[in-house]
Amino acid sequence: MGVSVTSTAPRLDLFAPELRVDQYPTYAWLRAQRGVTYRSPSTPGRHFTVLSRYADVQLALRDPRFGRANSGNQLRANLGDGPLGRSFARWMVFQDPPAHTRLRRLINRAFTPRSVERLRDQIRELVAELLDALEKRSEFDLIGEFAAPLPVLVICALLGVPPEDRHAFAGWSTARAASLDHLTSPEPGTLQRGDAAAAELAAYFRELLARRRAVPADDLLSELLQTTEDGERLSDEDLVATCVLLFFAGHETTANLIGNGMRALLQHPEQLRTLQEAPDTATTAVEELLRFDSPVQRTARVALVDVELGEGDVIQAGETVSVLLGAANRDPAQYPDPDQLDLARSNASRHVSFGAGIHYCVGGPLARLEAQIAIAELVQRRPRLRLVNAPPHWRPTFALRGLATLPVTA
Repeated sequence: MGVSVTSTAPRLDLFAPELRVDQYPTYAWLRAQRGVTYRSPSTPGRHFTVLSRYADVQLALRDPRFGRANSGNQLRANLGDGPLGRSFARWMVFQDPPAHTRLRRLINRAFTPRSVERLRDQIRELVAELLDALEKRSEFDLIGEFAAPLPVLVICALLGVPPEDRHAFAGWSTARAASLDHLTSPEPGTLQRGDAAAAELAAYFRELLARRRAVPADDLLSELLQTTEDGERLSDEDLVATCVLLFFAGHETTANLIGNGMRALLQHPEQLRTLQEAPDTATTAVEELLRFDSPVQRTARVALVDVELGEGDVIQAGETVSVLLGAANRDPAQYPDPDQLDLARSNASRHVSFGAGIHYCVGGPLARLEAQIAIAELVQRRPRLRLVNAPPHWRPTFALRGLATLPVTA
């Protein structure tokens, strides 16, 4: 028996604009249907299986019968053959073993807990500097003036980008992020700006790699250059692609985590007070914030062979699967009262916001550390912070969930 088809259900427009505001009621409906086949109401012939239950999502993320099937080349086809598309095609997150295994093994040897932990003091300093600049401001944009610039500065510090060069990275990141939005909400000039940013970012890292080869430093870039596995090193193209991936993923997910997390806290003042009274609980609080409103809502896999989900549902070989991380994180079979924010939730860390299996986010520990420090410091230093009474302005993307702006006042 195939997966049930519900193509006529109006709530199954997974690219409806209202889902950028509140997708969770639709997720609840989807979980009740188990696996469904989504057929695009606007693009005939476009269809894929949607998985929304926690157990099914875990299966798709962890089971080797599912893979990426070179999905980077699919992005390249959608974005064109310019610098942007070529960059995505080389990212290890879009590759299957053995190519993924080789890249991941080499990167893991450099991206160690030590590499992350040594940034703790720098992150505290950067958070303090950003908050100092806002000290006398009664109103500000929490995204543009805090959540977005912090991860840019941190990932630059991790990679060893000199302070005098970091001013350019915010613009490059914005242009690359908009290129992903272009896939579902195309706007004139987006791809051109994304291609220009990708070319400039790659050129910068090639030049910085040359400097680090000549004079190594105590940074991740130097470690990547020196890392070997069975005598094998990362090629120059793999190194550049990896630097761009770490920069992009490290910025986007962390900015969304801080922004979404702070919005959730400000909407739940009793939970906010709990964190303010016990700032040492920020570690567990961030896990619940990740679960509650994940910065990454969707990913995709391809069935490499026929896969039976149970209850007679079969995903056929070659079929694309849309894996709804945000839906799995609200599954009542895994989390009691899943729509409630509960910073004391005992199993919050079992969320799938960073994925699972071989493609688990390599930068997850760094994103966690940044959010723990940033949110704990912000709620302590600005205890009377509250949301400005205005509708949230969400970015026009569905895979990534993040606010374009978050006006706050104190």
